[in-house]
Amino acid sequence: MSKEEKAIEILKRFKQDHVVDWMGKLTENEKDRLIEQVLNLNIEQVIDLYNNLSKTFETGDKKIEKISAIDMNKLEDEEFIRYKKIGEDIIRNGEYAVVTMAGGQGTRLGHSGPKGTFKVNLDNGEKYLFQIIVESLQKANEKYNVVIPWYIMTSEENNNQTLAFLEVNNYFGYPKNKVKLFMQGKAPLISTNGKLLIGKDKLIKEASDGNGSIYKSLAKDGVLEDMKNKNIKWIFVGGVDNILLKIIDPLLLGITISEGNKIASKSVKKINPKERAGVFCKIDGKPSIIEYSELPEEMSEETDSNGDLVYGDVNILSHLYNIEALEKLSTKTLPYHIAEKKSDYLDENGNLITPEGKNVYKFESFIFDAFSYYNEMSILRVKREDEFAPIKNAEGNDSPETATKLYNQKLKKK
Repeated sequence: MSKEEKAIEILKRFKQDHVVDWMGKLTENEKDRLIEQVLNLNIEQVIDLYNNLSKTFETGDKKIEKISAIDMNKLEDEEFIRYKKIGEDIIRNGEYAVVTMAGGQGTRLGHSGPKGTFKVNLDNGEKYLFQIIVESLQKANEKYNVVIPWYIMTSEENNNQTLAFLEVNNYFGYPKNKVKLFMQGKAPLISTNGKLLIGKDKLIKEASDGNGSIYKSLAKDGVLEDMKNKNIKWIFVGGVDNILLKIIDPLLLGITISEGNKIASKSVKKINPKERAGVFCKIDGKPSIIEYSELPEEMSEETDSNGDLVYGDVNILSHLYNIEALEKLSTKTLPYHIAEKKSDYLDENGNLITPEGKNVYKFESFIFDAFSYYNEMSILRVKREDEFAPIKNAEGNDSPETATKLYNQKLKKK
């Protein structure tokens, strides 16, 4: 059976005959590219996900429990110093690296380009999001007399733009040989009536499949091997859009090592039971994050003997991993979550169609779904105003205005 015959057989088996018809309208080169894509896609998985859209998270048969966290502001001075020294020794030994997840575009901000190339106007000058991260790295390098390796997860959509931006800006003074880009995974989009879409490039339309693909991408693109060659033992992973993110924190590192854990995260205190944020918990005895929409109301309002919310530790996308954990997780397949999106596509005549509303399902895996592969993890609760100023929306909450206000307030404290 030829490659073309195999591709047609796959498409027909999953009722995607419109793609077979589309093949007949392409040049030989275009058809060859589409055939290769079909043979490399896991169409069966996408169709299976589509067929099981009705399956949602059910709390009824799952045991949800509180997870323990250490409040940084309640640590004794002696503990603080001890934990910090453990972490600082790791950093000084050159066993620490930073990964920035930067696969998104700044569309919601009205910005044309990768989100990391978005510029904010701060009291200490106008700065790009990537530039703020570099300043944190350089400060740590000077303090610990090292050069921390920096890995940036991009997407196929913005990888070339990100690379060009960093080159033009000379990596903001960071050693180029200490920076490595790698791309997150992709998954096909599928229309709300179960059909694969054709994009402007005349191929089946795909989109980034969520930050949970980081684990497999680290292995696939040779990043884990590069880390091992550099004798990296601990890796911090965070997003590009939190301008107060503390990417080098010996305290979190020291606590995690002292508790004998392989993974860790930071949290901030939930503002109130109604805050629309995922919180840390244990589900069936395993560390997890449960979305606000999935936590029963009575549990979201439950308080402990101190009056604090039992489920009050908000995920701020500030994670720490031992290299062994990343190696293990790179072999695991995480569950997919479904998001309904709006996406243009080519019709059967090659005309570009821009829908008025949401018309496709996007399948995404989340980085925190990997936590359940461990029985325990360390969680350090920090002050929101010190470490959480995300830029996600053009205005309102989590906007450039709110984030820069928090950043400038912290500057004045120093």
